[in-house]
Amino acid sequence: MGARTKKTWREKLCDNKGLPRIVRIPSHQEKRWGKGTMVIPAPAEVDQVIRTVRKGRVTTINELRTVLAQRHQASTACPITTGIFAWIAAHAAAEDEAAGKKRVTPWWRVVKEGRKLNPKFPGGLDEHRRRLEAEGHVVRDDRVVEVRPA
Repeated sequence: MGARTKKTWREKLCDNKGLPRIVRIPSHQEKRWGKGTMVIPAPAEVDQVIRTVRKGRVTTINELRTVLAQRHQASTACPITTGIFAWIAAHAAAEDEAAGKKRVTPWWRVVKEGRKLNPKFPGGLDEHRRRLEAEGHVVRDDRVVEVRPA
């Protein structure tokens, strides 16, 4: 058995695993997510939605989920896969930058609820802060306190 090579972030982003898929929200999860359907988005689709966030703006995972749910006419979008795929998109963009690409997915424009920075993104909190401040945002205590449109 040969050694398996680890997938690059870009490969992970492009591996859609049969997604997107629409599923019924199970009854035991209805209290949390409501009744109806949930889209499990594809990684590349989450990346594409992040790419629509213009300079001078920020968005949250929940706002990404709203866009994905509307796109698929579902009640909601899966919070777990949306978050994981945003993380993969961020690392794929960092990988692309390291390879010399100039235009990459603006992952730094995605913040956690309450406009908090995400320590799991490339470079941790310091890099997240640096990129947001470079676009004119005011960041205090690892939270975007003022969004300044470009």
